[in-house]
Amino acid sequence: MAAPGPGEYFSVGSHISCFTCLGQRLQGEVVAFDYQSKMLTLKCASSSGKPNLNDVILINLAYVSDVDIINDRTETPPPLASLNVSKLANRAQTEKEDKLSQAYAISAGVSVEGQQLFQTIHKTIKECKWQEKNIIVMDEVIISPPYQVENCKGKEGNALSHVRKVVEKHFRDLESQKTMQRSQAQQTQKDSTLSS
Repeated sequence: MAAPGPGEYFSVGSHISCFTCLGQRLQGEVVAFDYQSKMLTLKCASSSGKPNLNDVILINLAYVSDVDIINDRTETPPPLASLNVSKLANRAQTEKEDKLSQAYAISAGVSVEGQQLFQTIHKTIKECKWQEKNIIVMDEVIISPPYQVENCKGKEGNALSHVRKVVEKHFRDLESQKTMQRSQAQQTQKDSTLSS
């Protein structure tokens, strides 16, 4: 069977099988079908083999042949799961604020080290913002360039102590990463020298 002709369509929930122009046989459940663009969305068994997962494949019907309907669904498909619109809007707003914060840091001329530290702090403490080139954490701690532990200023207490620990760990992790990269580079250099 060729791609659907005028007035033909695939019902959501139907199971179909088709043969692609690459010689691949695809089989799955119709999730969506757009007649105008001849695009079909299939839910197939997971390529990872995990039973609780599915692959979702978009198929351009202009590039398939031998489309067979294995099981045509005639009843109305179940309703789609409801979306928590306010949660999605909050997540979109948070992402937007994060991107604007990154853009601000770049435009303010903040060093790469400062931007990386900001990202590290922001992962654990969401109340983190820029004030010119300074990082303000929980409106209590100010970290000024060059963004080291000794550049953390604020009222002595839990907040300042916690931020100092985060900054210290950030630079310790960075140093350990650099050490590992150097040793890998040296090992690669030794291997290439021995093979020459």
